[in-house]
Amino acid sequence: MNIDDVKNIAVLGAGNMGHQISTLCAIKGYKTTCMDVSDEILKKAEAFVDKYLPGRVEKERLTKEQAKKARENLTFTSSLEEAVKDADYVIEAVLEVVDLKRKIFADLDKMAPSHAILATNSSYIVSSRIADATSRPEKVVNLHFFNPALVMKLVEVVQGPHTSDETAKISMALCDKLEKIGVHLKKEVEGFLLNRIFRAISREAMWILEMGVASVEDIDKACVFGAGHPMGPFRLNDLTGLDLSYTMGMEAFRETGDRSLLPSPRLVEHCIKGEYGEKTGKGWYDYSKQS
Repeated sequence: MNIDDVKNIAVLGAGNMGHQISTLCAIKGYKTTCMDVSDEILKKAEAFVDKYLPGRVEKERLTKEQAKKARENLTFTSSLEEAVKDADYVIEAVLEVVDLKRKIFADLDKMAPSHAILATNSSYIVSSRIADATSRPEKVVNLHFFNPALVMKLVEVVQGPHTSDETAKISMALCDKLEKIGVHLKKEVEGFLLNRIFRAISREAMWILEMGVASVEDIDKACVFGAGHPMGPFRLNDLTGLDLSYTMGMEAFRETGDRSLLPSPRLVEHCIKGEYGEKTGKGWYDYSKQS
């Protein structure tokens, strides 16, 4: 199998990452099926696409014909079997919970064609924790897009000890086809590449906040105007979702028992209030008055 054999892509999960990855694949010419168990989330995803594509035409980033073709390439379904029955490459983008991913990959193994590559978009969970739920571990790999997937250029391809060189090669080639910058991690490591670096920054930023050394705003300003980051760690957390950070922290603690990996008290406080960031109108910052 090589990259030219990849014609049909299935994306599991129609949330913020899933529907953007699906839209990207459709724009780049792949027949794409986006699947989610929630009809409400599917409707939101479809509404996003129907607004996004005409918007790209207005901004002259796509022609009318390109937008029309992209829309024709993209379908939505609540049936896992329907989504993956013809897939050559599957990208899972569901919640960061190991047991959930293992269940999905076990189902994928039964429903997807035997040649299909099964990738997880997880930003934290290495594919070796999932691969043995299938009969094709050599075709299981991490393909980690960054949020927002339609904008961010970087994609991490993490090759676990079970992942074949062919699977890693095709995954890197897919990044090229999607006009992304792929980086190949030849070994699994917790946090992968960029998030491992960011985690150290975020942990220090959270400690400075909890100790009352500086405010959210000033910490972010220091990273932007001092270190040249496009946005500070708290603003970035609002974009990616405080609930995701909470889930990842709890999963890391359950796995290791290391209390230093637990979510910070301030983060937990926001999550209890349902303040997950931009998507809820409030997180570290208040977006409720913004259009």
